[in-house]
Amino acid sequence: MSAETGSGRRSTLEREVLLTGIGGQGVQLAAKVLALAATQEEREVMSLGTYGGTMRGGNTDATVIIGDGPLTSPPIVSATWSVIVVHPRFGQPMLAKLRERSVVLADRDLLESPLEAPSSHIVAIPATTIAREVDAPKAAALVLLGAFASLTGIVGSTSLEAALAASLPRYREQSLASNQRALVAGAEAIPAMSEPAWTSRAA
Repeated sequence: MSAETGSGRRSTLEREVLLTGIGGQGVQLAAKVLALAATQEEREVMSLGTYGGTMRGGNTDATVIIGDGPLTSPPIVSATWSVIVVHPRFGQPMLAKLRERSVVLADRDLLESPLEAPSSHIVAIPATTIAREVDAPKAAALVLLGAFASLTGIVGSTSLEAALAASLPRYREQSLASNQRALVAGAEAIPAMSEPAWTSRAA
């Protein structure tokens, strides 16, 4: 939590967001959109994407660190405030990094068993189903991102939608409208600001 240090300087509040899934789900796109949205809101951001041995079907993870001042965390973190589970297959190493009172958002459609995240607030929504309902069947990661932003207020919806438009390569511009619908549908699927990122409750 931001606070005055002994020297009178304000310390930085940092929020780590880890995303985990399998290749082809759009995990890296979702991380890029979140990072860009945060920079548009003039927050400090670091991000890192990692991939398994295959582009599709293998593990793909991303780390996004967002702060309200200069960042001190490296892009590879040992503890995290939140995890977005796009697919649980390779998620346990990410969940093992959760601190107490952390936030977990997952795609309920893909969970075969309850997630193991003691002392964390776990929220699961049918992201795959929601994506299909808005005619964006490959955009479950963006449904989860929209829901995460609504749940935590880590970035605003306007910034998120602008970041999505800026992040899509030209050859995928035809999917912008459906991907934006996925973001909005995710935000509407969850109570807003029940786990705020930038208040003392989330410290």
